[in-house]
Amino acid sequence: MDMLSNLQGWLKIIYVGFAFCLAFFLGALKGLLVCPVAGLILIIGNVGVIIGLFPAHVAWTVYTLVKTNRLDIPLKVAIFFPLPALFGLWLGLSIAGSVLVGVGYGFFTPWVSAFEAFRNDNECKKLFHCVVDGTWGTIKGSCTMVRDFADLCYHSYPIFLKEIRESPHSNELQPLRLFHVPGCIIAGLLGLVVDIPLYTVIAVIKSPYMLFKGWFRLLHDLISREGPFLETACIPIAGLTILLWPIVVIGSILIAIFSSIFIGLYGSVVVYQERSFRRGVAYVIAMVAEFDEYTNDWLYLREGTILPKPRYRQKKVHSSSELPVGGNQVAGGKFTSASADAPAMLMPSLAHSRSVREAIQEVKMVQIWVNMMRSCETRGRELLDADVIRPTDLKDWLKAKCVNEEAIVGFGLPCYSFLQTLLYSIKAGSGGLLLPDSVEITHLNRPNNKLLDWFFNPIMVLKEQISVLKLTEPEVRYLEKVVLFGSTTERMEAWDNGGLLPEDALRAAQIQGISRRMIGLIRSVSKFPTYRRRFRQVVKALVSYSESGPETSRSNSIRSVFSVENV
Repeated sequence: MDMLSNLQGWLKIIYVGFAFCLAFFLGALKGLLVCPVAGLILIIGNVGVIIGLFPAHVAWTVYTLVKTNRLDIPLKVAIFFPLPALFGLWLGLSIAGSVLVGVGYGFFTPWVSAFEAFRNDNECKKLFHCVVDGTWGTIKGSCTMVRDFADLCYHSYPIFLKEIRESPHSNELQPLRLFHVPGCIIAGLLGLVVDIPLYTVIAVIKSPYMLFKGWFRLLHDLISREGPFLETACIPIAGLTILLWPIVVIGSILIAIFSSIFIGLYGSVVVYQERSFRRGVAYVIAMVAEFDEYTNDWLYLREGTILPKPRYRQKKVHSSSELPVGGNQVAGGKFTSASADAPAMLMPSLAHSRSVREAIQEVKMVQIWVNMMRSCETRGRELLDADVIRPTDLKDWLKAKCVNEEAIVGFGLPCYSFLQTLLYSIKAGSGGLLLPDSVEITHLNRPNNKLLDWFFNPIMVLKEQISVLKLTEPEVRYLEKVVLFGSTTERMEAWDNGGLLPEDALRAAQIQGISRRMIGLIRSVSKFPTYRRRFRQVVKALVSYSESGPETSRSNSIRSVFSVENV
């Protein structure tokens, strides 16, 4: 009996080794075959977008710099001088980045897909997906990435510039202070001279520890069957992680060196903001200590840092002062900031890895996207049935070359859908955000994503503010009208949903403030490169619904949601 069990164990080990070698070489072969096609599509597409839109980017930037009210004329003239260098830097870095991303995506995506095929149960399916997965899908993915990048350059960047141009006159005017210009230049150069070598030294010295500590953690999980090695089907993928870990370490060093350039140059901004050359020098010194402390935390070394960390800010700058009720408080009574700065370095966590079963408990980012788009489509159908929005609104948005920030479809519909989600969460007594499919997002199970952190905490603050106000039914209906139609007063007055403007001026101002913050959140989300493509699918489904009726357009709706899930 013992001999039989030992034989089965050895056979399983031989099978895993054979499967790993097969996936390794077959994935590499797929990468070599697919990379020229997928990589060229991504490189040529992105470079074409960069060069094709470069004259427009120059014109939009110069026009915004001339029209903005936040800078005085001497400061505008001073900014014009380094603009050619910044444009040249954009061309060089973006083209180089496109080449690196194209080669990396075209080669590694088919390679990793060969290992992911072993998650299937059937042996024939494993072999089939090991050969097929990552071929045509990688080519389609490269086209999608080019489209998303084009949306970012053609739609998101102009919207960002428009926000700068239309900033209210109440913002503090930034004058040119010639007295601080030499200090800004010296602080920027000092940041480059100090931060780049010290960041490099710290990253290189700690890289062996990161390498061996990462290998130790992965091998420990392999022996004890923890983390990614808990399921046998995931062992080939985890084995690939062990082999590629040195590349991750090298990438971390390169990103640390690259980020030190911009962190060092930011010293000139600190001098100008704080009106003190001494604080700019303190910033340059403090950033080295911050980086050392940051890497110590990630690598589980001693807490803190032995390097000096002087204070370089006289007062903390808040991004928004308009918080009439509530505060940015999270579980445990601690206050957090969504815009907390930290030195940038790609440092994968060396904590105990989670198994696949444990990872399933976390809400995935794709679930949030799918629920967001599905909610927009559902609310859009309701508004179409009530004749609140019209098919012409949807078609005009699809045909528009540049979407208006306050367009009913572009921002009003997502904002209205988002409001319904918040109200649904409040009525259900949820401690987080309750999605339409009854999935609850809290601070414990939200996706571990820095980009999401910038929005999750403000959303929780906004939910708390709405809850504290205890809006009556007419006030809720009025808020719905405001977030949907914005400044389009004719359409707002035409929709008789029972909404009434509160007679109390303070309460009316609080409702208006909530609507502005909601629109601001949606406006920020709309700048994401993937958002426009996903939302366009929803609008097309709504157009089909308005033309064909609910029954015949149901298949189109299912198809649109399915396409969102697959991207």
